Amino acid sequence: MREPVTAFVGLGANLGDAQGTVRQAILDLGHLPATQLVQSSRLYRSAPVDAGGPDFINAVAEVRTGLTAPALLAALQQLEQGAGRERPYRHAPRTLDLDLLLYGDARIASPSLTVPHPRLRERAFVLLPLHELASERVSADELAAVVDQRIAPLPPTSSPA
Repeated sequence: MREPVTAFVGLGANLGDAQGTVRQAILDLGHLPATQLVQSSRLYRSAPVDAGGPDFINAVAEVRTGLTAPALLAALQQLEQGAGRERPYRHAPRTLDLDLLLYGDARIASPSLTVPHPRLRERAFVLLPLHELASERVSADELAAVVDQRIAPLPPTSSPA
C-alpha cells in the first residue's frame, strides 16, 4: 500500500439541494478506499464564475489518501456520477463538482489531470475555503486578487450527533 498523501478537494454544486449534496459529498470522501477525511471548510455561497445558473455552494475538504492521484480523480468522478452529474457543455450548472486541487506537493500535467488545479489561484470559492483549512497554502496577495468575486460563508447548521 502507498504512503498516504494529503490532498485537497474542491466541492461545488448549484442544482437541486446543493447544500445537502455538498455536505453528503464531504462525508462520502471519507468512505473512499484508503482515504480518510481530515477536515472540511464551512460552506460558502458564491456567484458562478465563467458559468450561468444559480449561485454555487462550495467547500474544500482535506483528505489523507493512499490512492494515486489518477485513482483519486476516478473516485471523485464516480461520486459526481452518483450525484447525477451530467456534462452537457463546459461550465454547465451541476449537481456536484469535485476537483482535485492539490495532491501533496505533486505537479501533474497529463491529458486527464492537472495538479495543482489550473485555476485554483483565480477562484475565491477555492482560495477562501482552502485558506480556512491550510492558510500556509494561500498568500495574502492571492486572496487580494479575488476580493471582487462575490462569496460569503453560510451560517453553520447543527447536525445530528
